[in-house]
Amino acid sequence: MKDKIFIDTNIWLYAFMEQDFKKTSIAREIIDKNMEQICLSTQILNEICINLLKKANYSEEEIKNLIKNFDEVYEIYPIRIEDCLKASEVRNKFNISYWDSLVIASALNNGCIILYSEDMQHNQIIENQLKIINPFLNNKE
Repeated sequence: MKDKIFIDTNIWLYAFMEQDFKKTSIAREIIDKNMEQICLSTQILNEICINLLKKANYSEEEIKNLIKNFDEVYEIYPIRIEDCLKASEVRNKFNISYWDSLVIASALNNGCIILYSEDMQHNQIIENQLKIINPFLNNKE
């Protein structure tokens, strides 16, 4: 079994919205290369949908199709009480925002080892398990 990765909302939006060619290309490459390893939470799915409805003028039919497709292709985890409690620990320990801590908690609790996000501290490792990677930084690792 391959290691699971978690992809934050902003990466998905770059893949769908095509407003920044370079970031769209990088986001799509991450998704394409990791198709079988990707997981996300219902929080991420909801954030993707609301942004595509408001900012990209997706129709409800397009959103329904996207949700069905995501359900068929990716592991989608509901937000549970355990995630909320873990998020509180993460906020307390790392001084991370509420929503970002919930993303991290969901990734941790579902066994992910990588979290791709533009919004969090690059290369930070949470609980010796989860490495946060900003794929848009020009670094050579």
